[in-house]
Amino acid sequence: MTDHQAERRRKELLWARGRSIAWVAPLLLLAGITAVDLNTTERFRIVSWIVLVPGIAAAICGVWTTAVFAVLSVLDYVAVDNAWPHQYRAGLPDFILVAFAGLLAILACVIRRNGERRMLHMRDIAETTRRTVLRPLPPGWAGLEHAAVYLAADTQARVGGDFYDIQPGLHGTRVLVGDVQGKGLGAVETAAALLGTFREAGYHERDLATVADRLETRMIRHRSHTVALGRDDGDRFATAVLLGFPPDAPDVVELINFGHEPPLAVGPTGVRPLPPGGGLPLGMADLSASKGPPPTLTVTLAPGETLLITTDGVTEARNRDGTFFPLPEAVTQAPAPDPTHLVAHIRDGVLRHSHGRLSDDTTIFAVRRTATS
Repeated sequence: MTDHQAERRRKELLWARGRSIAWVAPLLLLAGITAVDLNTTERFRIVSWIVLVPGIAAAICGVWTTAVFAVLSVLDYVAVDNAWPHQYRAGLPDFILVAFAGLLAILACVIRRNGERRMLHMRDIAETTRRTVLRPLPPGWAGLEHAAVYLAADTQARVGGDFYDIQPGLHGTRVLVGDVQGKGLGAVETAAALLGTFREAGYHERDLATVADRLETRMIRHRSHTVALGRDDGDRFATAVLLGFPPDAPDVVELINFGHEPPLAVGPTGVRPLPPGGGLPLGMADLSASKGPPPTLTVTLAPGETLLITTDGVTEARNRDGTFFPLPEAVTQAPAPDPTHLVAHIRDGVLRHSHGRLSDDTTIFAVRRTATS
């Protein structure tokens, strides 16, 4: 369950038929304290417990509702205390305590509501950032059946250095899945920069190698810019897999691997890894002997085969004994080779294996051509 869903669930617990029922709890407490104080002996006076009523209201109600309960508490205190003979009354000291507690409760409620508004605003910003980097992909987008799961190691950040996208273009559909080295906002910025270039180059460029070259150039330019700003990003790189689905070859996929784990082809007949390609990560082309992008590989896919690409959050997930998640074995146990079932199966397996404790951002992405493409 995401943070947003959890917040909605907590809110729904205090609502019934479209109306808030948060006021019921402090009202019942007020009525209960009043009834107990009036129906017990003078040895068990609890009317001063009314200080709890505006405090409870401040925790779950709005400012105006809290203010109403603060006033009701004072009035109820006066009425209940005066119902006792003079020698048994709590008197002025407790009255001051109840009145002062009401004022503090109102102030606390104002602070709480302001904090909630700031938290929701920051959550909206984080969600907008996530949707910008990992934009929603329509079902069957660009002739591809796809499914993806992204699990951020930092649940508050909601987005990290993993990235993926599908870009239809003039020369076929391209897919990019990758992982930026490092964490934090610097990794998010790098992922956004690479995705922006991919969306433009993937649409316009005829050759997949040209798209790869544009990605390498963007990585170098982005890194130079952040270094000029005085940030320690001079050695940042990104591993990635770039796929091309030519429109005139429905059984072929083009593959360029930037130092990433090779995709797994999952089909009715079994699981096989695609060739690694031997490429270096984005940002390291200068270390290559060819000084250019990695080679473009052409792979023939069997009918119904799905390509599964994961980031190292999957392969490096550990259990309590320190054992890594066995991805190939888990894939062979998937109930079906279609992207949706495959991604859900691997996600559940990773979470069970790591007991929900992810040490790195985790992306599971699966794609295959639709039956009609």
